[in-house]
Amino acid sequence: MPSTATDETPGFRLGDGDPRFTVRSATATAVALVVRSADDGRTTEHRLEREADTDRWTTRTPDVRPGDRYHLLVDGPEGPRHDFDPTRPLLDPAARGIEPADPGDAHGRWTGVVVDESFDWGDVGKPDVPRDRAVVYEANVRTLTAANPDVPEHLRGTYAGVAHPSTIAHLRRTGVTTLELLPVQAFDTEAWLRAAGRENAWGYNTLGFFAPHAAYASADARAAGATAVLREFKGMVRLLHEAGIQVLLDVVYNHTAEEGPGGPTTSLRGIDGANRYRWTEDDAAYYDTTGCGNTLDTSVKATADLVVESLRYWAREVQVDGFRFDLMASLARDGRHVFDPAHPLLERIRQHPDLQDVLVVAEPWDVGPDGWRTGAFGVGTSEWNDGFRDTVRQFWLTDIAEERRNGTPHAGIGRLADAMTGSRSTFGQERGPLASINFVTAHDGFTLLDLVSHDRKHNAANGEDGRDGSDDNRSFNHGIEGDTADRGVRAARGRSMRNLVGTLLLSAGVPMLTAGDERSRTQHGNNNAYVVSEDLTPVDWTDDEDAEAMTEAVAALTGLRAAHPALRPTRFGVEGQETPGATRMSWYGPDGQPMTTAGWDQPIHRVVQYFAESTPAPAPDGAHGPVDRVLVVVHGSGRTRDLTLPAREDVSGYRLAWSSEKHRDHERLRPGGQVFTAYGPGIHLFEVA
Repeated sequence: MPSTATDETPGFRLGDGDPRFTVRSATATAVALVVRSADDGRTTEHRLEREADTDRWTTRTPDVRPGDRYHLLVDGPEGPRHDFDPTRPLLDPAARGIEPADPGDAHGRWTGVVVDESFDWGDVGKPDVPRDRAVVYEANVRTLTAANPDVPEHLRGTYAGVAHPSTIAHLRRTGVTTLELLPVQAFDTEAWLRAAGRENAWGYNTLGFFAPHAAYASADARAAGATAVLREFKGMVRLLHEAGIQVLLDVVYNHTAEEGPGGPTTSLRGIDGANRYRWTEDDAAYYDTTGCGNTLDTSVKATADLVVESLRYWAREVQVDGFRFDLMASLARDGRHVFDPAHPLLERIRQHPDLQDVLVVAEPWDVGPDGWRTGAFGVGTSEWNDGFRDTVRQFWLTDIAEERRNGTPHAGIGRLADAMTGSRSTFGQERGPLASINFVTAHDGFTLLDLVSHDRKHNAANGEDGRDGSDDNRSFNHGIEGDTADRGVRAARGRSMRNLVGTLLLSAGVPMLTAGDERSRTQHGNNNAYVVSEDLTPVDWTDDEDAEAMTEAVAALTGLRAAHPALRPTRFGVEGQETPGATRMSWYGPDGQPMTTAGWDQPIHRVVQYFAESTPAPAPDGAHGPVDRVLVVVHGSGRTRDLTLPAREDVSGYRLAWSSEKHRDHERLRPGGQVFTAYGPGIHLFEVA
C-alpha cells in the first residue's frame, strides 16, 4: 500500500524525491545525525538545522539506505530539566528499526536502523468485524506458541509462530475475532531487573514507539536485519487478516524505558527531556503517575504529536486494527497533571482521519491522584471494565466461599445483572454497552484456573519477597490450595471456571479472553508473572482432557454469542421506546414470576431469569429482521433449587443450549411453567421457541 508519510512524519522519509530526517526538540542548541553505512561501514555526520519558529530539526539524507545504522548527538543548556551530552549517542524516537549497539560501544545499548518499509499486502485488507461481534484474545507473542509442538521449533515464540496455521486454526475454533498482543513496540528490561539477572517478559517498558520488538522475530529474520523483522511482523498481520482476525496492539505511551532521572538516558531525555516528561512544579523530580519512574507529558503538543504519528504508522503502514492504551488516564492529564476527559490528545485520536477505522481501548486508570477513571473516557473509546471483573469474581467465587463458611453469601444478584447487561451504571446511555471491555482475567493477575485454585498469591519466583501483585484477587481455592487430585474439588473448580467464562461470553459488551485460559493454563498461583515468562507462563498445548473440555466450552459459548443478537446489544434501551440495536429485558425470579425488589437485594435468593429480546435495526428497504430471544438463568448458590421457567403467551417453550453443569438434557423443549432443577452454582442459556 502507498506510504502515508507527510511533512510531519518524524524520523527518516526516503523515496519521496526529497529524502530527509526530522527530529523535534524545543530546548536543544545543536543536533547531529551520525549514519554508518551498511555497505562499507563508513560513518557520515549530518548537522541538522532548526526550522524557523519551530522545534523541528531537519537535514536532507540523499545517501542513506535501508540497513544503515544511525544515532543522534544532541547538545543543549544545563539545568534541572535537561540532560544534554553532545558525545552520547541517542536513539531516534521514531526509529523503525532498533538493534543492540555495536560491541564495545561505551555510551549506549541501542541504535536505530533504517528500514525498507515496502511490503506486498496484495488484496488483503482489514477484516470488517462489527464491534458487537468482537471476541478479544489477549496474548503474549512469545508465550502463545513457545510450547506448541504443532509450530516448527524455529518459529515458536515469534511473530511467524503467531501466524502459523495451527495458531490461527485454534483462534478460529475458539471463536476469536480480535487478537490483542501484549506490547510489541521495541522495549527494554528495567535496569534493576537486569542487574538481578531477570527479564521484563511482558514488554511494558517502551524503548521506541515505531519499531517492532526484534526479539520476537524468528532467528532468520533477526539475522537478516531490521527490515526482515518488520516484514515478518507485517506478514503476521496479513495472515491473520486473511483468516478474518483483527490485530489489536497493547501500546505503552504513558512512560518510557528511560525510567527515573537516574535511569538510562537513551533517547527522549537527552533530546528534549524538559518537554517530553512531566515535572513537579519545583523541577526537582519527575511527576510520575505510572509508577515506572517517568510519565510522558502529553499536554505538550510535540509529545502528543509523537504519539499520534506512532499510531498513524501502525494503523496505516503496518495495518493493525486498533490499540489498547496502557494506563490511558496518564495520557489524558493536562498541564496541571489533572485528568481531562476532553484532553486534546484524546480528541485527536478520536477525530484523526487516519484513525477512524481503529478500535480504541483504554486501560482507564493510573497510579496518580484521582487515577481511577473507569467510565470517564467518552464516546468513541471502549474501556477495560474492572468493575465487571470484580463483580463476576465476587459472585461466583468469593460469595460461594462465604456461603460454604457461613450459610449465606455476601450479596444478592443486582450488581451481577447490571454487569451482564452492559454496565449501564458505569458507561451511561450515550456510550452504550460496547464501551465495556468485559474480562475476568488478564495478563496481570491469576489465570482462570489459578483463580479457582488459590486463595492467595504465590509470587516467590518474582524475587520481591511477595510484595508485588495484588492481594485483592476475589479468588476461591474450593477447599485445597493449589493443584490436587481430589475429584470433587477438581469438578467444583471446573464448574466455577465455566460459570466465569459463561458469564463473560453471555454478557453485553465486548468480551476479552486471556490466552491459555481455554487450555486451563496455570501459573501455580503467581499473579504477577512479568519476570518469569519462560518458566511459568507459556500456553500448554499438550493433550489434556480438562483443557480440551474447557476449549470446547469456550467454542460453544462464542458460537452461541455469534448466533444470538439478543446477547450482544449495541445500544441501551429507553423505557417506553423502541430502540433499534437494544435488547428488551424482562426479569423473573426463581418462581417464574416477575422479579421483586427483595429478589434483587437479598443474598438468600441469588437467582435471576433474564429474558432477552433483540430489537433489530431496519434494513435499507425498511424491513425488520427476525427478533432473537433467549433466556439466561443464573443460580448463584451451592444449594440445589427447583426453578420455574417463565410462562409467557409469546413463548411455546425453552430449549437448553448451554449449561455450566455437565450432562444436562439439551434436546427436549421445555414449556413455560415447567420446573428446571439447578444442582449447584451455575449459568444456563435457553433458546426460546
